[in-house]
Amino acid sequence: MIKLAYFERSDFDQLMEWIKDDELLMNWSGSLFSYPLTTKSLEWYIDNVNDINNSDAFIYKAVDITTGDTIGHISLGSISRKNKSARISRVLVGGIDCRGKGCCQQMVKAVLKIGFEDLKLHRISLGVYDFNTAAISCYQKSGFVIEGTTRDVLNYKGKWWSLVEMSILEYEWRNRI
Repeated sequence: MIKLAYFERSDFDQLMEWIKDDELLMNWSGSLFSYPLTTKSLEWYIDNVNDINNSDAFIYKAVDITTGDTIGHISLGSISRKNKSARISRVLVGGIDCRGKGCCQQMVKAVLKIGFEDLKLHRISLGVYDFNTAAISCYQKSGFVIEGTTRDVLNYKGKWWSLVEMSILEYEWRNRI
């Protein structure tokens, strides 16, 4: 079991340790960051976040309840209070030994609960590169529906990556809990 806690400066080193190469960084963040991650590059990432009344982004670490170890990272951003929508991004299960054990699905379910219950959202979306079949499967198991594919959205070392767009609506989520 995991719980979500706010991602803070004290978590920078763990995240930088997980992101060991440029391709993983690109898969995690698109072109938002440059490799290698640095403390300086992460400073702006947590500015003006995690304020329930004012922020348009919430950034979390996933903590294993049993061990207290940080095992992952997830963000809920692009929050539109007017349109009651947000976007999940930068999802990462950090430790290789944690992968394939349902941790990502637990992280997604926890952030959906925050979005739909605490923030009273109507729609939560995400984008995932089409080759990341494990993540697509995780999101589908969490109730997300594929809406379409944005083709050739990112050029990484001469190869085009396409982005699968997915979403879940509040009533769809409620029907699953």
